Amino acid sequence: MRFADRTCEEFVEILAGKSPVPGGGGASALAGAIGMALGSMVVSLTVGKKKYAEVETEFRELQHRADEMQKNLLEMMDRDAEAFEPLSKAYAMPKDTPKELAEKDRVMEKCLVTAAEVPLEIMKLCCECIDMVSVIAEKGSRLALSDAGAAAAVLRGALEGASLNIFINAASMKDMEKADKLKAEAGRMLEEYSQKAEEIFSSVRSRLENRD
Repeated sequence: MRFADRTCEEFVEILAGKSPVPGGGGASALAGAIGMALGSMVVSLTVGKKKYAEVETEFRELQHRADEMQKNLLEMMDRDAEAFEPLSKAYAMPKDTPKELAEKDRVMEKCLVTAAEVPLEIMKLCCECIDMVSVIAEKGSRLALSDAGAAAAVLRGALEGASLNIFINAASMKDMEKADKLKAEAGRMLEEYSQKAEEIFSSVRSRLENRD
């Protein structure tokens, strides 16, 4: 059964257990889907309202994109687990002889790259979602403004959580060029989009406190 098909209670119980998957990557993917769903709710409360007629076309497109982002992020829960399981097995490979050690190093390197690339995709999806939430918070229904702010906060957590899975895997790579490339790409997204999500949250908070 896919992780996305589990109940919330089941998923949390599995996450809390000894199994190596799901872990931080899968949890971040789920958080990203929840964050985007919050943004999508604001869109749903905006479309069809006369007060927001001028953004009707834009928000209907956002609604379609938000649905796709949610599905993609939920799929990433299982993709992250599928990417990590071979790495988990590689750690247990024998290394008693030079030949065994060389084979373990080869397999490990391949698995580390794969295990880092999936959370990188999760980060990219979260960045796209944050861009969408920026528009939603600015133009969407004021009745659900707090939900737009919550969406930004949750997406920021998802983005930052996914990044740590990249850094931990890159730290074990022997191919420093590849490791540095992965870390740099994750770092760029963190720098730009953590700040953007924080700005959305701060703007929403300010507007709510001043009863905008």
